[in-house]
Amino acid sequence: MMRIGKTMDWQRWLRFLCGGVANTLSTYLLYLALIQMVPYQVAYFCAYLIGIVLAYWLNARFVFKVALSWKGLFAYPLVYLVQYLSAALLLESLVRFLRVPPALGPLLVTIVLLPLTYVMNKVVLKVRPQGGDSGNAS
Repeated sequence: MMRIGKTMDWQRWLRFLCGGVANTLSTYLLYLALIQMVPYQVAYFCAYLIGIVLAYWLNARFVFKVALSWKGLFAYPLVYLVQYLSAALLLESLVRFLRVPPALGPLLVTIVLLPLTYVMNKVVLKVRPQGGDSGNAS
């Protein structure tokens, strides 16, 4: 029985990584386009907001297989606020103090914060009841 649970966690982790790659690629390409027009922190903020919505959908449906709901969609950004503040501070430190190019900074930030992001997603998405929500967004 223990083996099945560990296999399911491993598969979920793999789905999380695949969803994260898709989300990161999408938002990174958006970020690269935006830094041509606005300062890098503004570009990061805009790409980040779009990434939250995409991450909610990918993680709820594909990774943790829980029902989409309006309540979940609106609660999801609260966790990402903590992650965003950590990421923005780390990005600023990388760019300003370590002289990492702004185009590379978000990739390094994503790698460093990946474990924290997984745990936060797991906690937030698993505590909601599955199915039967009258506020379904699907």
